[in-house]
Amino acid sequence: MAVLDLFRLDGKVAVVTGASSGLGVTFAQALAEAGADVALGARRADKLADTAAMVEGLGRRAIAVATDVTDPQACQHLVDETMAAYGRVDILVNNAGVGTAVPATRETPEQFRSVIELNLNACYWMAQACGKVMQPGSSIVNISSILGLTTMGLPQAAYAASKAGLIGLTRDLAQQWTPRKGIRVNALAPGYFASEMTDKFPSGYFENVVVPRTLMARLGEAHEIGAALIFLASDASGYVTGLTLPVDGGALAT
Repeated sequence: MAVLDLFRLDGKVAVVTGASSGLGVTFAQALAEAGADVALGARRADKLADTAAMVEGLGRRAIAVATDVTDPQACQHLVDETMAAYGRVDILVNNAGVGTAVPATRETPEQFRSVIELNLNACYWMAQACGKVMQPGSSIVNISSILGLTTMGLPQAAYAASKAGLIGLTRDLAQQWTPRKGIRVNALAPGYFASEMTDKFPSGYFENVVVPRTLMARLGEAHEIGAALIFLASDASGYVTGLTLPVDGGALAT
């Protein structure tokens, strides 16, 4: 097989959570461009329909399933709908998440728990549901963050804890499922990419904090994180499991 063919996803089916906006849309587009049919899950059904239309415009099939991934039964429903539509699940992109920046002395138990529930626990529920039906050669990609590995000046205890926990979950699922099931489990740790989440950051934060900490001195572009996802989702990374891949412009090197 030619090297470039290893990155193709023709005949594969991918499930993407948090697919109504931000990086979720980027990931759905990249998967479709690589040849995959896509099942899209998110809470906002109207925006989810827009993502499905985009995938179909690229010549791939798409289903949109309104999903609250903090509910294990809703996660199972998304997988059941995918199996009913396509008969298989080859790729899971655990992307749904929320970013917060609350000082530790003021963050309420409810605020902290809600971040952990969505950013970490929900990824486990989705992985459980997909892991039951995935065949050998399948791939799970958990979307962590460089904030699971470092700090960037804002008070983000809940977010950092959830993303660090997701890296630990990635390692453990890899050691459980790669030998027994042939399912590879890896994580992406994005740096800063323009999205709905980053629109909420304080004025001047990127110019004064992020860019000086980034060797490439800029934010990431959508196609750069999309390409990294395709590497981990495809046979191009067939000998890679349990890995967390930073895509951060060199922020962790500073």
